[in-house]
Amino acid sequence: MKEKQEELLEYWLRISTAINNERMVSEMPYNEALICNLLYRNQRRQPEEPVTATDLCRMTRMLKSQMNRTLSSMEKKGLIQKERSAKDKRRVLLRLNLERAEVYQQQHEKILSIIDTLLEKAGKEQVEEIVRLFGRIADIAESEL
Repeated sequence: MKEKQEELLEYWLRISTAINNERMVSEMPYNEALICNLLYRNQRRQPEEPVTATDLCRMTRMLKSQMNRTLSSMEKKGLIQKERSAKDKRRVLLRLNLERAEVYQQQHEKILSIIDTLLEKAGKEQVEEIVRLFGRIADIAESEL
């Protein structure tokens, strides 16, 4: 089992290094790109239910102070829009400003094309298994860490 642990750690680090060195979104800081991705996904899946800074802190595990700095920077750049909840005035709802997020959207498409290339090389028959395993690993990591 120890050898498999070492092998898994090696692959994990190799993937992490490749992703970090390639900088998936080089035109903006990593935390901004991460938040753009979360807001983008949320707007596509649940457009009627925007997220809050608290939701983003939970999803990213960022400190509240770090999240506030990042969101302030994004708001100054026009990347996000804030609005008070009609139901609960204490809640500030966040949306990605798609009109100003073209840099993120271009990079998102670039990332998807990189993923397409990787999946093509893996073979169509293995894509479903790769997606299933990545999902399972992410679920375990989120629940255990």
